[in-house]
Amino acid sequence: MVTYRTFGSGTPVTLVGHGLGATPGEARLPTSGLRGTKVVVTLPSHGDAPDAPPGYWDYRRIAADLRAVARETGATQAIGVSLTSAALIALLADEPAAFEKVALLLPAVLDEPRPFLAREFAITVVGGPPEYQAERRQAFTRLDDALAELPGKTAVPDRSVLHAVDIPVLVVGATDDPLHPEHIAKETAAAFPNGRLELVPSWLTHRADVRTWLVDFLHG
Repeated sequence: MVTYRTFGSGTPVTLVGHGLGATPGEARLPTSGLRGTKVVVTLPSHGDAPDAPPGYWDYRRIAADLRAVARETGATQAIGVSLTSAALIALLADEPAAFEKVALLLPAVLDEPRPFLAREFAITVVGGPPEYQAERRQAFTRLDDALAELPGKTAVPDRSVLHAVDIPVLVVGATDDPLHPEHIAKETAAAFPNGRLELVPSWLTHRADVRTWLVDFLHG
């Protein structure tokens, strides 16, 4: 169901997932500065990927697709943003040693359901110039099913299942982001035995900080 593109070459091989409604350019943002091969996934109903089938939008379903791409490409580490960070949490709950390192950017759900998210709010709340808003509005025209199906679902049924995940996990949250509550980032980092938390006011205004943390974490 998912498609992917690879950038760079050699090792390590890093799987990179995007958030709901991300444009192709946004999906590649976490790869900046990373060495080796970057495998950038495109979920259904995004970019040039086919539309998602009915009932697709479930974190464990997305996790299975990410795991299949990781196996196919030999990815040993992974980055997830928002939606795919939740999917990676679900993946690690089922397979704690699936990767050597995982970075979770802007997690929005752990073991409590996320509330309903109105389409227009999801588009405009992030701000940005008019051309960026237009890109998001176009992207969300294909995501009504996701907005309807994801509320009420969780990444894991109980965060205690993540106690078995002993790989290093970097969590980057935001203190001023209505779509990604700060407390979810804190709770996510605390749920992993080797979790590390970093906070910025907003990823859009502090990309350099996030890039530095990712490079240090994944290549350190």
